[in-house]
Amino acid sequence: PPGQQLVITTDLLVSGVHFLPDADPAALGHKALAVNLSDLAAMGAEPAWFLLNLALPAADESWLTGFSTGLFELARRYRVQLVGGDTSRAPQIVIAIEAHGFVPAGQALTRAGAKPGDHIFVTGALGDAGLALRHRQGKLRLSNTEFAFCAERMDRPTPRIEEGLALRAIASSAIDISDGLVADLGHILEMSRVGARLELARLPLSPAYRAHLAGVGWDVALANGDDYELCFTVSPGNLAALEKIKTRFPGITEIGLIESGSG
Repeated sequence: PPGQQLVITTDLLVSGVHFLPDADPAALGHKALAVNLSDLAAMGAEPAWFLLNLALPAADESWLTGFSTGLFELARRYRVQLVGGDTSRAPQIVIAIEAHGFVPAGQALTRAGAKPGDHIFVTGALGDAGLALRHRQGKLRLSNTEFAFCAERMDRPTPRIEEGLALRAIASSAIDISDGLVADLGHILEMSRVGARLELARLPLSPAYRAHLAGVGWDVALANGDDYELCFTVSPGNLAALEKIKTRFPGITEIGLIESGSG
């Protein structure tokens, strides 16, 4: 549309690499779209449509029904349309989605705008998906209640579309946390040519994570990935504006400061 820029993202999910072969197909349909919508959210873009490329060992009607249910429930929630794609046969399940969205010209959030003195924030809690993965791998024992909560965070992440739209005129940089806080914040630091100081005690952790903090430490929250929260920076002059939107998004937490230097 006039005055809008097109934002494009694509993401690939491969069985045995990005998800377990016996993953629930409905959750997989949700997650395949959610991780792409999360990328659009990180640029402050409003989702418009997506393409789906899908390779399967065989045409399993039951699997496809579940996958479609999870995919289209999320698509309807964010009013995003499936407009095309391709299908093929492969030894394992491969899902590739390309999502398109719009942002007013010049208002896209990028990784390159952070400056020394900016405050660092994240949406939501970190590390729950990592706890679910460790439980499934037999490396950690969660209670049934804890596992149900953490598995939902891992299998059905919530793309922070509304937060991304609200941050357009407030954040100086942003990224979604797919590879872990340290790695993804690192992309902002690299592109902005700055450094950062994080305060571990301020990291937002769920009650389930805090119950196991002594055993798992901070690494899961810092480096596991699959959180799909937003990490963003705000200049001191925009902190008042951020406070106003935090009434709508109470999960936003300050975790550190941008500094000169690197790393």
